[in-house]
Amino acid sequence: MTQTCSSLFGFVNIYKPRGMTSHDVVAVLRRLTKIKQIGHTGTLDPFAEGVLPVCIGKATRLIEYLDDDKEYLATVQFGSATTTYDLEGEVTSTSDKKITKEELLNALEDFKGEISQLPPIYSAIKVKGKKLYEYARKGEDIEIQPRQVTIEKLELKNFNDENQTAELLIGCSKGTYIRSIAHDLGQNLNCGGHLIKLIRTKAGKFTVEKSVPLDNIDVTASLINPLDVLELPQIEIDSTAHEKVLHGQQINNPSQCADFVILIYNNNISAVGFADKNKITVKKVFS
Repeated sequence: MTQTCSSLFGFVNIYKPRGMTSHDVVAVLRRLTKIKQIGHTGTLDPFAEGVLPVCIGKATRLIEYLDDDKEYLATVQFGSATTTYDLEGEVTSTSDKKITKEELLNALEDFKGEISQLPPIYSAIKVKGKKLYEYARKGEDIEIQPRQVTIEKLELKNFNDENQTAELLIGCSKGTYIRSIAHDLGQNLNCGGHLIKLIRTKAGKFTVEKSVPLDNIDVTASLINPLDVLELPQIEIDSTAHEKVLHGQQINNPSQCADFVILIYNNNISAVGFADKNKITVKKVFS
């Protein structure tokens, strides 16, 4: 059923099902609303599921101001490694070694805090103008640079000794590859490992408990006011300041903020600006 409304403005907390790409979800919402200006805030692999915040209308211009921290429930299979670091790749090695819960808990300590991580060769990161998976598919060698990421939470929720699987709750910074954690854990334990299930349980303020399934979604009813999830300081402005904002003019800074701020007029977002000393410089106008 088409839900046409060109004035929709806000976020929708979608529960992306397994088997769909993040772009597939956006395409479904575009068909439903007939709005082209729709985008998601962070790609989930097709085999992964869970929280996928989607921006509707001009809310796409607010993506950069959203909290980037993520949380995942990841299931790791030990005893084998794969080319993609997950269940969709080809097996590159196997091991008969059986790890213990104690060994796993000790190994997890090396992955807490700020760590250096090598992204999987089967990823969309660009190197010399090409995506890494393009090099991998052609069998071409390419040097991958490590990236610094932060693992804020790493908890063992369940360990199956017989099946050699572990369920991990991982809270991390933007750019963290959970597949790499699974692979590197297996390497450190000398048994190999890869990801077999991944659920994103949180993305910034969007949680899995409040996510909505894509089937039969009512976009209008599911719309989240950006003011409820953006963590920028909010400043109410009067009609005079609002007129200046609409023309991109600086306005006086009535607060002590020295950062990006949301300017609100009549309970709606008027603009995003940057507050510095006594002035606010308009960056993006919305109404």
